[in-house]
Amino acid sequence: MENTIENPVTKSVDDKKPIKKMMLILSKATIDNVYACFILANGARMEGIESEIFFTFFGLEAITKKKLEKLHVATVGNPGMHIPTMLGGLPGMEALATKMMKAEMEKLDIPPVGEFLEILSASGTKLWACKLAMDMFHLDKENLIDDLDGVLTVGDFYERAKGDNTHLLFI
Repeated sequence: MENTIENPVTKSVDDKKPIKKMMLILSKATIDNVYACFILANGARMEGIESEIFFTFFGLEAITKKKLEKLHVATVGNPGMHIPTMLGGLPGMEALATKMMKAEMEKLDIPPVGEFLEILSASGTKLWACKLAMDMFHLDKENLIDDLDGVLTVGDFYERAKGDNTHLLFI
């Protein structure tokens, strides 16, 4: 059967095969992206699913010792903020939004970034830094958290993603 718009070929999805591994790629270090990634990785571990996080480009800030507790909410160009862009750019808006978000997370007993990374590592989540991004930003392994499992090239990361029922998610 030919695959055309009028006559599409559909593939059967086997819903009985469980997810075995979640591979998350974190490229941004805004607090909302970092926590989304960490919560998904933690949720996978709680369900017995392997999880790995690949920190690349600005996502490296989430595992950089000097920066990980200073992450902020992006108020400009963030459609989820529901405020005009001009207001988001006013001095102090990022700090205010970040303070408010951290207060809400504290109410829900969500740990700070550094503590969350320790929890993830202890649960078996693998934490990887991107070699190219480290070279671009002139970072050494000493600049990064101690719980880091290593530094990988993109090819190394994809090699780790091989196998059935592995899902990749770019955040």
